[in-house]
Amino acid sequence: MNFLAHIYLSGDDHDTTIGNFIADGIKGKKYLNYPKSIQKGILLHRGIDSFTDQHPIVKQSTKRLHKNHGHYSGVIVDIFYDHFLAKNWNKYHNQPLEQYVDTFYKLLEENYEVLPSRIQGMMPAMISNNWLLSYTSITGISKILEQMSVRVKHPNSMHLAALELKQFYTQFEAEFTPFFEELRTFSKNKITALS
Repeated sequence: MNFLAHIYLSGDDHDTTIGNFIADGIKGKKYLNYPKSIQKGILLHRGIDSFTDQHPIVKQSTKRLHKNHGHYSGVIVDIFYDHFLAKNWNKYHNQPLEQYVDTFYKLLEENYEVLPSRIQGMMPAMISNNWLLSYTSITGISKILEQMSVRVKHPNSMHLAALELKQFYTQFEAEFTPFFEELRTFSKNKITALS
């Protein structure tokens, strides 16, 4: 899953949310350098990633992209799934997405010192371009994929993946919906286990 899903699946605890958000930049046992409440978010993130990567529905989605995008298929599906979460946000949360996203950006600013330098460097562009809200539209997803395509060192065709989102839109959404229900249950149970 990508940024929006990880943030959402953290629940209401701010430290868990921060930990979940920064987790990709925390390798191995370096998570132990953080307070226990943030460690919980990092471990939750790792659990979500493992659950997602091994799930047969997600594998079905990534298989559709594999011919054109190879091992980047999983990254692309994560972004597609964030699009469906953003698009259907009112099914999953009472607070409007715009408010939810603004609250999260404020949380990042309040916890700036805790963030790894890579996240600190990324944060201004994330907030000024409102990445999380841009997930609601295919145009926004297309821009995100173009930015990612440029940042990746190896040749890739991620910048073209929005074409497949349009082509197989119904199939991707039909896969996201039941998978995300299972992931929500998994995440709630994982948070309980980590508490």
